[in-house]
Formats: sequence, C-alpha cells, structure tokens
Amino acid sequence: MLRLSYLAPLLAFMGLTAGLAFSLSNDPRRMPSTLIDKPTPSFNMASLDGKDAGFSNTDLKGGVILLNVFASWCPGCRVEHPMLLKLAETSGIPIYGLNWKDTRSDGSRWLARHGSPYIRVGSDEPGRVGIDFGVTGVPETFVIDRTGRIRFRYPGPLTEEVWRDEFEPLLKALRSES
Repeated sequence: MLRLSYLAPLLAFMGLTAGLAFSLSNDPRRMPSTLIDKPTPSFNMASLDGKDAGFSNTDLKGGVILLNVFASWCPGCRVEHPMLLKLAETSGIPIYGLNWKDTRSDGSRWLARHGSPYIRVGSDEPGRVGIDFGVTGVPETFVIDRTGRIRFRYPGPLTEEVWRDEFEPLLKALRSES
C-alpha cells in the first residue's frame, strides 16, 4: 500500500509535466493580440538618439504604417533587418521603430552600424510601451491603419514569404479603404 507522502510528489510531477507540455505546444504566432481593431495605446517617449523630437502614439496616425519592435540584443532582429531596409526603400510604407528593453546607446549604435529603416525610433528601455502593445518578444511588427488602430500583429522576423503572404494582402486592402 502506497502512503500518501509518496503519492503527492508523483502527482505534482505529473501536473508539472502536463503544464509544461501544454505551454510548449503554444505557438506565440497563433496568439491573437487583444488590441486588434483598437486604437494604439497612448504613449510618449524619448527618441532613441535623444536628438530628434520624441515619439508618441499621435505619430502613428494619418496613413497606413508599420511599427517594428526590435532590440540590439535580438538575434531575430538581425535576421529581419535586411528585409526592413528593403521595405523602407521599396514598399512606400512608413516604418516606425520601438527599441524595446534595450539601452539607448546600444540601440543607437546598432542602427548606426546596420542602417535605419525607420522614420522615427522611440526608446522603450523599461519596456512599458511594449507591454501596453502586448509585445511577447522581439521582433514584432504591427500594422496600424490611418486612424491609428492596430490591424495586425506579427511576432517573429519578417521574411519575403511573410511579407508576401501576410502583409501585402492586408496592406492592399487598407490602402483601398477610404
């Protein structure tokens, strides 16, 4: 006969294993943003370089734009950066940047070394603005419509395929809206 003291650790282990298996099966790309079709959160932050005017949610109105969340320490951001540079030159979509949980000096140095695809970049060193946007990690890219509403969130590096399959159809539809 098993004593309860032997059974409790076994049950705890089984519960922990089930929880871990469930969490590993969740793909953050399938996690919908609760902010879709809602206005961008209010924010006002310093620019990354400290020289330009600050960056706020009012900058994200008036046209269809991309907001890209990145950091100098992010490997996925390095993967997507050439794509962002290409989009800045060829897509006609303004790209704004949010340097998330990174020091201003590291973020500025990284953009100086690799080039900046951004119209304006805000420094979110404490990560508060990213939290308000529901950022789960970097990189993440948001599509924001003319009225300042978040229309799409893509977690992960942008690639040619992602751009073609996910972004282009949505951007075409948003551009045709009056």
